[in-house]
Amino acid sequence: MEWKRVVALGGLFVASQAASVPARAGGFMLAEQSQREIGRAFSGGAAAADDPSTVFYNPAGMTELDGFQITSGATALFVQSAQHNRGSTRSVTSAGVTTTTALTGGDGTSPFASVVPVPTLHASKKLGSRLWAGLAVNAPFGLKLTYPSDYFGRYDSIHSNLFTLDAAPSLAYQISDSVSVGGGLDVQYAKVILTNALPNYTATPDGLLRAKGDDVSVGWNAGLLAKLGQARVGLHYRSGIRHELKGNFAITGLTGPLAIANTSTSLRAPLELPGSATASVALPLGQRTTLMATARWHNWSVFKEIRLQPAGRSSLTKALRYKDSWSVSLGADHKVSDALTLRAGAMFDETPTNTALFSTRVPDGDRIWASGGLSYALSPRLTLNASYAHVFIRSGNFARSDTFAPGLSIRTSSHVSGNVDMLATSVTARF
Repeated sequence: MEWKRVVALGGLFVASQAASVPARAGGFMLAEQSQREIGRAFSGGAAAADDPSTVFYNPAGMTELDGFQITSGATALFVQSAQHNRGSTRSVTSAGVTTTTALTGGDGTSPFASVVPVPTLHASKKLGSRLWAGLAVNAPFGLKLTYPSDYFGRYDSIHSNLFTLDAAPSLAYQISDSVSVGGGLDVQYAKVILTNALPNYTATPDGLLRAKGDDVSVGWNAGLLAKLGQARVGLHYRSGIRHELKGNFAITGLTGPLAIANTSTSLRAPLELPGSATASVALPLGQRTTLMATARWHNWSVFKEIRLQPAGRSSLTKALRYKDSWSVSLGADHKVSDALTLRAGAMFDETPTNTALFSTRVPDGDRIWASGGLSYALSPRLTLNASYAHVFIRSGNFARSDTFAPGLSIRTSSHVSGNVDMLATSVTARF
């Protein structure tokens, strides 16, 4: 099957599946862009350069790949997540007197689908003695959660869906036998749907807010791969991308003096997605074992708030003020035979969420990954990769207060817990 047809079919597969992706890296960034990397907890990062997923992690690594290669696979995520009400309240102030009552509603059962597929597609081709081209098609950010409509945190969130689809055409050039550079564009589509309940001055009924918008924007990425003796060092930077979402906005169900806010209109909403910087090293220990380590910095501080700008209405803002975050991973590959390679790794991944402004839209915490995997050469042209990972997510108690109208506020107080299991597989073909 020729290159263009393979890429087109793979892109359709990614697009068809990625809409159901939950956020499983820090914040709502998706780490699962390589089924091989999952097995070593992403410690290969910008330096491993051992299959076409290097187009995403560091396009300079394509110079380590011969001919035309393509990797396609998927990761199945099994997500356990729960929230418990810790005394959420509603407060109404009238004639100078504030009345605070317990917020009714059930605990949040797991808002994720029981099994979620995360597909990926990467391809690279050597064009000449020193020039390579590649393409990555994936979903670098994603979020999909749905809570019951009577959930205690319904005024913070009911449904949240962020879908991204990113196509990254890239080039790499081998400057010398020891130094290569690479880079490319990130053409990214983003679509967001958000809903949450709105309180009335009376306890029932609830109103409802719904916002929907999408956009296409472009970013870039660049990397360097250097060989220092037997070791490889990789550096990579991926720019942030600013989207200007356009769509529609509706408020329904408000009563009494709040009924004037009911509306259906067009919407604009900025969405600032973070950039990242990666440094990796791959160090052979003898003929069969390679030790790998990676550190990543994520520029999450650009994500300050959710801001909705409905036409003809005042902007609605929910402060989040994410912080920049780090992840650090260590892993190793061990070649058992010419056909079989085993790998393992661990990673600490810091959450960017702000404890004081925690939102149930992203029930996140610091994460520790424990991973293992293998590659098996089915033939000189075909390799099967398989990995397993368990992600321990730090639980915690959180609370936030939001004012919805003069004298009307909600305090959402929650205990959040969860973890994730992953099964990943991919096939790498060489032509």
